[in-house]
Amino acid sequence: MFLVDYFKRENNQITIGRKQASDFAKGVAGDFNPIHDEDAKRFCVPGDLLFALVLNDYGLSRRMLFKFEGMVGDGVCLHFPGNQGAELAIEDERGKRYLNVHREGETRHCERQLESFVRSYVAFSGLNFTHVLVPLMREHQVTINPARPLVIYESMGFELDTLEFEQVKLELINSNLKVDGKRGDVTLDFALISDDKQVGTGRKTLVLSGLRPFDEAAVEAMVSEYQARRDGSWNGGGSQTNA
Repeated sequence: MFLVDYFKRENNQITIGRKQASDFAKGVAGDFNPIHDEDAKRFCVPGDLLFALVLNDYGLSRRMLFKFEGMVGDGVCLHFPGNQGAELAIEDERGKRYLNVHREGETRHCERQLESFVRSYVAFSGLNFTHVLVPLMREHQVTINPARPLVIYESMGFELDTLEFEQVKLELINSNLKVDGKRGDVTLDFALISDDKQVGTGRKTLVLSGLRPFDEAAVEAMVSEYQARRDGSWNGGGSQTNA
């Protein structure tokens, strides 16, 4: 599969290096959050890469739910269980859990379908900060801490009406932010479209930490930094650490 350059496998153990994680974030997901940079002090592997590797190993099922429990650091040795059951737990050698997966229904292993699904989902995910989170924060007049912004990927799930498709794209159908003090819970509902027909629906949830009153100038500075990183004109000096 096209993911071969982004991980190393020995038996049922998978490790992901800094460069592999960074290359996936920028080259596949279009995600330029600095926490995925090779030299990031608080480096972590993109959650979307873990999601992609699960599909790579276990296929695409009609109903799947991914719950993230921790951030994977550089070179962590992850165990991908050999069983094909409904419940999967991705853990390290010490038993620390990073991801829970629940799956139901028919499962299909088709490389073209899996690549399309992964690429479409992670591209959708990579646009969340500027295209979804910033408008939501502006609407609710709150913002994450510009000096140390933190967005936590909590869960993602979907239900497919059929597996009889090869190419698919995601379309956002609803977004919501619920503010509770300094915490914000974000819900993103999306449709899965193939050949102009809806073949399923899904939901992604995120947690915003350290919320404070909205500051237009600070938010614009975060957006400008993110866009500069994306177009290659960023010269450093910021402290954005989204997860």
